[in-house]
Amino acid sequence: MPFIEVADRVWVRRVPSYDVNLTVVGGERGLVVVDTLATAAEARAAIVGIGDLQAGPVVAVVNTHDHFDHVLGNAAFREKYDAALPIHATEAAADATDPAAPPADRTFSSAAVIDLGDRQLELVHPGRGHTAGDLVVRVPDADVLLVGDLVEESAPPALGSDSWPMEWPQTLDLVLGLASPDTVVVPGHGAVVDRRFVEQQCDELRAVAETIRELAGRGVPEAEAYAAADWPFAEDALHHAIPRGYAQLPRARRQLPLI
Repeated sequence: MPFIEVADRVWVRRVPSYDVNLTVVGGERGLVVVDTLATAAEARAAIVGIGDLQAGPVVAVVNTHDHFDHVLGNAAFREKYDAALPIHATEAAADATDPAAPPADRTFSSAAVIDLGDRQLELVHPGRGHTAGDLVVRVPDADVLLVGDLVEESAPPALGSDSWPMEWPQTLDLVLGLASPDTVVVPGHGAVVDRRFVEQQCDELRAVAETIRELAGRGVPEAEAYAAADWPFAEDALHHAIPRGYAQLPRARRQLPLI
């Protein structure tokens, strides 16, 4: 599990457990760690690897969202570096994080900046998608976007019980607005991808949302929705997406047609 430098002073460690990514961004004031893995042991192993980079101390942590495989290493980083090490996240993600993690203490609603001296990291909440509190990290001078689980390479997008399938496509549209044709995109899980991959996944998620909207508009019951249409993902990937989508539609769209 070596760190791979995917752009200037941006290193990614892809961990077999959940195939999750931990990213380190370096600047003259130190290092920022984005997502801290699923266990303290995994986080401590990553800390050793960070030391091997010899690129400076960790001065901040960012959680892209609240799920355990991205936050449960927070405490290990505070134990190693500083009990007051700042942890950044959206307000919604911090509120939903397991207290044992510990949760972020530097929160924002729409955007924030981490100043590393010779470069700045832009933290942006583009909207709801994988969770209510997703954020992306933009490293403008390196043309890198760290997108958390708004994008996954090693599996279909995780449309879980706390996802927002009807809003996710619009959220990714905003993410794409932060990307150039050459942007390096680091997903929450799997290999580094490019803008085209994000566009394709956005199209698939848009197909899910539009299909749910169309079926509900025709009065197709939720329980019959999967069999009633062609979908871009297998049924098990839509186990939560269909009921979540139906629930998120305006009430009038969920009623049977009058004619």
